[in-house]
Amino acid sequence: MMGRLMSRAVVVFCVMASALGLTTGAQARDERLSDSSSPVNVISNEEIERIVDQKVEQRFQDLLRQGAIPGVTSEAGTAPQLNIRGGKSLQEISPQKKYGSTMQGSGGLVYARPFVSSPKAIVGGYIDIEYWNRRNQGNSYFDQHHLVPFIYADVSDRVKVAAEIEFEHGNELAIEFATIDYLIQEPINLRAGILLLPLGKFNLLHDAPLRDLTERPLVDQRILPSTLHQPGIGAYGTFYPTTLSKVDYEVYFISGFTNAFGGKGNPNNDSNITTSNGIRSARTTNTEFDNNDAKAVAGRVAVSPLLGVEIGGSGFYGSYDPMSNRSLGIFAVDWTFQRGPFEFIGESAWARIEKNDRGVDGTPNGQPKRMYGYYLQLNYHFLPQWLTNAAPTFFKQEISTFTAVARWEQMNLGQDLHGSSEAAKLGEWQRATVGLNFRPTEDTVFKTDFQYTPKGRSGSQRIHDTAFVASWATYF
Repeated sequence: MMGRLMSRAVVVFCVMASALGLTTGAQARDERLSDSSSPVNVISNEEIERIVDQKVEQRFQDLLRQGAIPGVTSEAGTAPQLNIRGGKSLQEISPQKKYGSTMQGSGGLVYARPFVSSPKAIVGGYIDIEYWNRRNQGNSYFDQHHLVPFIYADVSDRVKVAAEIEFEHGNELAIEFATIDYLIQEPINLRAGILLLPLGKFNLLHDAPLRDLTERPLVDQRILPSTLHQPGIGAYGTFYPTTLSKVDYEVYFISGFTNAFGGKGNPNNDSNITTSNGIRSARTTNTEFDNNDAKAVAGRVAVSPLLGVEIGGSGFYGSYDPMSNRSLGIFAVDWTFQRGPFEFIGESAWARIEKNDRGVDGTPNGQPKRMYGYYLQLNYHFLPQWLTNAAPTFFKQEISTFTAVARWEQMNLGQDLHGSSEAAKLGEWQRATVGLNFRPTEDTVFKTDFQYTPKGRSGSQRIHDTAFVASWATYF
């Protein structure tokens, strides 16, 4: 590297010295003064620079044609422009050298990338580990649930790139999202790629270090199946109706749910939208596949009338079958209320799956057409002063915090089915969770949770269950 820099410096010095040897700045001034047609009072520094540049450029072209500058060639007998004051380096002049690479031929093309000479990307991510002990669902176990590296890059003032690569359970790999943003103005910006769908708020803020409980809400597992991502394109932005309020929005055109009635991985043309798994199994990780020509739309609008209050509404609509004559509609409402150490959050969702109760031949299949679910969660943040006094390096006021959490949730994945049927009962869920977590900093959290599930299921069996869950999670 040092050798290349020394070589370039020598080349530039030779060109400048040779040219300036013919015409120095003082000589340029003398030439200008000797011109009887030009009055002395119009001479300026800019004029002197122009004359010097002209002489340097002329000498450079002469040396280039003579082959006196090593490592620099011209195409079709025409010498490139030096343009020293325009900021071009000899590296940019050479047609075979790009973005800081001095490699030649095909072997060097792997270095022909802009980030080689000008790094733009930031790498980070998050990691968590969980402990599960369910009374009626097998043995207790540890799970390295998530290792999620993310990449962010400022390509330019207006072009941004963000991506997450997700490793789950130590053996599952997926692209969680990968987007290209083009920033226009705060009220409207463009986005394309593998998108996190704004279907409810939780899907947008689902990272383990952000959550105060280990397990995701039931409604966000089955009806708004996070992590929900699909390829598409759309826009987002923010408005400020008043000095104290704001409105955020996102809207995208996407492929839609594709893994039902003939979707990839479902060769029997049966519906994968069931009372057991809800809509979750109708997702697909194959971004190049769509089982119909119709495209779906998803969007969210969030209104914050004042600080600490936000109410959001979101929706999805699209066809989910190969013939594009069965529609899937989802509507969700989310809310966040913060006052002092208290925080009240929640989400409700309703889904309507047209003709899901009949197979492709029109015969009844016992599957649901309607679903709903919700959760209500209350958080209380606190840090006793006596802990700070006892161990100030571990418990730092304004940085560390404990959070006590209580959540109630309910879900029915077979809302339109007869309540006494086994399929309807399998779709009914109720759960209460209490937890306590500690954050030494905002980015790291240690969680302990206790779950009580009066209505639930394990596989195809209805169960009444309790569980103890603990986890550690941190951004990095």
